[in-house]
Amino acid sequence: MHVIISAGGTGGHIYPALSIIKKIKEKEPDSTFLYIGTKDRMESKIIPNEGIPFLGINMQGLSKNPFKSLKSIALLLKSMGKIKDEIKKFNPDIVIGVGGYITFPVIYNAKKLGYKTFIHEQNSIAGKTNRMLVKYTDKIAVSLPGSLKYFPKGQAVFTGNPRSSEAVLAKPIEKGELGLSNNKKLVMIVMGSLGSMTISNELKEIIPKFKDKSYEVLLITGNNYYEEFKNFNLNNVKIVPFLNNMLNVLQICDLIVTRAGASTIAEITAIGLPSILVPSPYVANNHQFYNAMELVNAKASLLLEEKDFNANILLEKIDTVLNNPNLYKEMHEGALSLANTSSSEQIYQLILELVGKAYGKNNK
Repeated sequence: MHVIISAGGTGGHIYPALSIIKKIKEKEPDSTFLYIGTKDRMESKIIPNEGIPFLGINMQGLSKNPFKSLKSIALLLKSMGKIKDEIKKFNPDIVIGVGGYITFPVIYNAKKLGYKTFIHEQNSIAGKTNRMLVKYTDKIAVSLPGSLKYFPKGQAVFTGNPRSSEAVLAKPIEKGELGLSNNKKLVMIVMGSLGSMTISNELKEIIPKFKDKSYEVLLITGNNYYEEFKNFNLNNVKIVPFLNNMLNVLQICDLIVTRAGASTIAEITAIGLPSILVPSPYVANNHQFYNAMELVNAKASLLLEEKDFNANILLEKIDTVLNNPNLYKEMHEGALSLANTSSSEQIYQLILELVGKAYGKNNK
């Protein structure tokens, strides 16, 4: 299978795209890929490091600032011809969009050229780009049932998020590899692949208060904020900028304090990990809050809004979860109830249908 895939901006788009690529490679090892992303964001480093051919496009999202928006439109128009030429040159069986503004010119041009197109929506409130792409898309897969209502009936299918399939198969690492104890519970704190300035400022005040706790804390700062934390020195707090083996580390955690991005939700529900969710208030349509509420309503998570994020409330919530076995069990079971660990397989099947291949024909 020859596949163009496009996703950009954050790990929440990039890692599901990689999961789809991995599943296609597993089923069809001779497949070829071209990944189209933005030139200056995370994917420009992550994708080449994975050995996947990468085409970087100079683009930026729309802004409330009219002058910046005019520049964004100019970059979009400039990119159209280049993307169109690259699609024709690669001649794919299918073109897949997995989120971010870069997917608009890719899916739009692919459809105009007569290629099959497929998009994946991660969030409970469908993103603006994906809603604009409805008439240029043959099939839409969604991570959460709540987003089905944004798309025409029959066009969208609930598949879950492909990261869940990888999370459930990830093998736990040894705690000693991270300098952690085998005899203590572990709380991970991570605020998305890019980190968070607001939360980081609060954590500078909170970290010393972990000193006398019976559990250990693994804080993942994001590369942008690590310098501010690297000199903290507490026996029960481990601070790192980033983890390449996040799924493996999640397997050894007892609780996670994190944002409510769709990929994160897919990962933690797949393994039944209880969570304290801190939705980002800076995302479009406040979609992380609605993502989080799906878990809160399933009794899988506790909600902690960013405006309330402080030492007293965070430590109280952590203690509440870790010191109450019945609550912990309820949260674990609630998380598992939302998991869809066959997501990658379902997405692969939809792709096969679009490109007109019978399942198993070339894949014994």
